[in-house]
Amino acid sequence: MESSLFGPDFADAPSRGRRRTPREQTPTQRALGLLTRREHSRKELTRKLTSRGLDRDEVVAAVDRLTDAGWQNDARFAESLIRSRAGNGYGPVHIRAELGMHGLDNQAIVEALQNYPGDWLENARDLARRRFGEDYFREPALRRKAADLLLRRGFDGETVRNANRSCAED
Repeated sequence: MESSLFGPDFADAPSRGRRRTPREQTPTQRALGLLTRREHSRKELTRKLTSRGLDRDEVVAAVDRLTDAGWQNDARFAESLIRSRAGNGYGPVHIRAELGMHGLDNQAIVEALQNYPGDWLENARDLARRRFGEDYFREPALRRKAADLLLRRGFDGETVRNANRSCAED
């Protein structure tokens, strides 16, 4: 007779009725589950929970409790989003618009962008170098393509002009 690694008749365990039925989670538990994966804005968290069929008043109360407890913080969310998008080659214009779509007020967006420790000009140059090569600024056609890319990615005109100059001119 062969013995099972997990004890006798392990394969029969589910048929004995020992399977647990999942408990219904409260809005606070569901919100906390989302927040443990990544930062969310208040608006985004509320939208996700209400779209899953939860009562809006209960969801708002749960998000308020989590905000008071420090689990949800729009400023921390903004910093996280800025780091992520800047690291992926997006500029401040694009990021500002995205933060606005997440329901952050203008003052919070301005503060978060001011607190960004990176250099937008260096980010723009790095993106252009990765896409068009180290000496892209020497060829007018590549400079135009780089400028178009940087503008589409949300860099302002002054940053685009400065990024298209050679690093030696600085």
